[in-house]
Amino acid sequence: MLQVYSYSRCSTCRRALSWLKESGLEHTVIDITVDPPSRPTLAKAKEQFGDRRPLFNTSGQSYRALGAAVVKAMTDDEALDALVADGRLIKRPFVVAPDGQVLVGFKEEVWQAQLKG
Repeated sequence: MLQVYSYSRCSTCRRALSWLKESGLEHTVIDITVDPPSRPTLAKAKEQFGDRRPLFNTSGQSYRALGAAVVKAMTDDEALDALVADGRLIKRPFVVAPDGQVLVGFKEEVWQAQLKG
């Protein structure tokens, strides 16, 4: 079953959850602000993407408060620690598929290919 880390006030998350429901894909919704993905899950996602940048919600308040320069100067370990400490820093929705693959953000064509393809 898909694990969907989302935030109830996030319109992109609401669209993604609606798409999942319409597509008949079973999923569990987890509030990313209360229970963010674990450090090992985030580390695996970083490895999957080959970079940590896709993991950050660069348009969010937490990211802006921290500052792009600060994030850029962080080591990978510091970046993972920051993401685990503040779920609002994580790009959402953050989805973990049963096979361990991770999707961040919602692009219907990508989700279609990855989850239904």
